[in-house]
Amino acid sequence: MSLVCAISNEVPEHPCVSPVSNQVFERRLIEKYIAENGTDPMNGQPLSEEQLIDIKVSHPIRPKAPSATSIPAILKSLQDEWDAVMLHSFTLRQQLQTTRQELSHALYQHDAACRVIARLTKEVTAAREALATLKPQAGLVAPQTVPASQPAAVGAGGEPMEISEQVGMTPEIIQKLQDKATVLTTERKKRGKTVPEELVRAEDLSKYRQVASHAGLHSASVPGILALDLCPSDTNKVLTGGADKNVVVFDKNEEQIVATLKGHTKKVTSVIYHPSQSVVFSASPDSTIRVWSVTGGNCVQVVRAHEAGVTGLSLHATGDYLLSSSEDQYWAFSDIQTGRVLTKVTDESAGCALTCAQFHPDGLIFGTGTADSQIKIWDLKERTNVANFPGHSGPVTSIAFSENGYYLATGAQDSSLKLWDLRKLKNFKTIALDNNYEVKSLVFDQSGTYLAVGGSDIRVYICKQWSEVLNFSDHSGLVTGVAFGENAQFLTSAGMDRSLKFYSL
Repeated sequence: MSLVCAISNEVPEHPCVSPVSNQVFERRLIEKYIAENGTDPMNGQPLSEEQLIDIKVSHPIRPKAPSATSIPAILKSLQDEWDAVMLHSFTLRQQLQTTRQELSHALYQHDAACRVIARLTKEVTAAREALATLKPQAGLVAPQTVPASQPAAVGAGGEPMEISEQVGMTPEIIQKLQDKATVLTTERKKRGKTVPEELVRAEDLSKYRQVASHAGLHSASVPGILALDLCPSDTNKVLTGGADKNVVVFDKNEEQIVATLKGHTKKVTSVIYHPSQSVVFSASPDSTIRVWSVTGGNCVQVVRAHEAGVTGLSLHATGDYLLSSSEDQYWAFSDIQTGRVLTKVTDESAGCALTCAQFHPDGLIFGTGTADSQIKIWDLKERTNVANFPGHSGPVTSIAFSENGYYLATGAQDSSLKLWDLRKLKNFKTIALDNNYEVKSLVFDQSGTYLAVGGSDIRVYICKQWSEVLNFSDHSGLVTGVAFGENAQFLTSAGMDRSLKFYSL
């Protein structure tokens, strides 16, 4: 039996009893009555709040309203609840659909914006490329424009073996080459066999140690320096070509980058520093040769001499012409001022890609290395193959002429270094290197006294004795380039570990 308030006839939430009438009341109601009347509502006798006695009961459960006690009423209540849930669910579904549409629209707008940005970036790159190549294209003569009346000995690629003299190998140019060769030969005879007094002696060279290393010249995301050269007139200026498609000019004394030259679309595999001008050259598998201004930091000429990747680059002693070799089996002789290809020749009997090229110090003959392990000597004036040096196995990776004009050093993928006498046209010395040694770079110093080899490590040999005086293995990757400073005062190297290192006392 539950307690019932004498005033409201309902189960009280806070029941209390009046000692005057012994009736149960809801405390809230009886307090209001006492505040207004001051008496007990049942018998009218005086009563105060302090007299009320609380009754401690368990939490009362209010009886359901009479309308909710029948089955139809309960069903209606459930139906109302169900309808409310369904309406709420419908509202949520509508909101979800609206949110999905807004998200889809936002993603579409983002995608469209990305496409526009990509297209604009591509257009800017194309415009810059067109601007850089506009000048050279105006003076360029493509190989395909050779008149039908010209000599057309067909090579392996079905192209003419040679671009005719009308393209630019004029008697004036040939005379210029001849005059330069005469001057150089005379100067060499004057020097005779005397070694420059300032040249570092072998006993001092053997004490060289690494004195500096720079790893920040090229991108770390595509690591590797693939080519190295020093400015002949100031060997403190270093030129590198990287796998990141950039050409970098670095000042050894200041230890800072002078210029970063961007424009190639593939890695840079050959670089040359002009001896008297603030100009550098680079070649790449993107089949272009680029002429750069160091002071302007821009590309001033693009020479398109080849149909495939350019593998070798050499500057003629006049400083006006470039020799290049390519995977398209041709070598080309180009004018750096106009970007014009003066002549382009292949050995149709060989049908083999060229891997490297180097001018003889006199500039009238040059050598090319081939993918089938041959070294070919060419006469530039006659544009003919005058001698071949077989003996290597595997593609020739590097060749270098000595300053005295008598020796040719060659390296190939057979872990050996061969030395050839150009007077007798024979191999007079073979230096066997370690098993799996990779020769990547060969260079004589300016006096022709030392020969440096770069590859699996760095080795320096003294000429004539051909004994090893120095060996460095500081690079963590393959060494791709080595070079001597003036009078061998220092040695520099670059490699696939992205570092440029200097060695001296």
